[in-house]
Amino acid sequence: MSSTAASTSASGAIQGARTARWSVSDIVVASTLAVAAGVIFWGWNLSYQLVGGLFAAYPPAATIVHGMWLFPGVLGALVIRKPGAAIYCELVAAVVSALLGSQWGLTVLSSGFVQGLGAELVVMAFLYRRFTLDVAVLAGALSGFFGGATYHWIIPMYAYAPLETFVHIGCFALSGAIIAGALMWTATRGLAATSVLGPLASRRAHREPVVGAGAGR
Repeated sequence: MSSTAASTSASGAIQGARTARWSVSDIVVASTLAVAAGVIFWGWNLSYQLVGGLFAAYPPAATIVHGMWLFPGVLGALVIRKPGAAIYCELVAAVVSALLGSQWGLTVLSSGFVQGLGAELVVMAFLYRRFTLDVAVLAGALSGFFGGATYHWIIPMYAYAPLETFVHIGCFALSGAIIAGALMWTATRGLAATSVLGPLASRRAHREPVVGAGAGR
């Protein structure tokens, strides 16, 4: 390897390390988003008994609104754009929800981690360099799939027949794709357009392609 190539490689490695490192702004913004999401979780938890009653005729379909419990992970990933952001935001939001008195107790911590992991794996697959609409939708969908799988096989809360289980998890994934994915991608672009994301890697999100090409930093 020539000295020029070696220098370029070393420079790229250093830049990559700097890109992956969280700044103070990243920590503050991620924590603020996560705590706010936890408070939203608390309010949503209180209203869910009423909302869930709308699906009394076919309970497995109730997960079509469960994307409300998935949005912090995808939003954190889209805004912070650093390794661990999805898991951090989803898990902290779950902690806040539990502290405020979630009716599901501490089980929300494990589900929060798993749901955040689903979103994290998608942005990781794109090396934290692409945050287009399709990636956001995939992140929300996998987060929903992981959430549904958690409630059936990790923390068994449902005992549906195979078809109902498929519907239950499928609706969870669809809800994640729409609420946590598409809506949070739109919200991120809106925030970027107001310049409030100035210190962050997502500050130019509103100027990035909708799909296809990777997002710039």
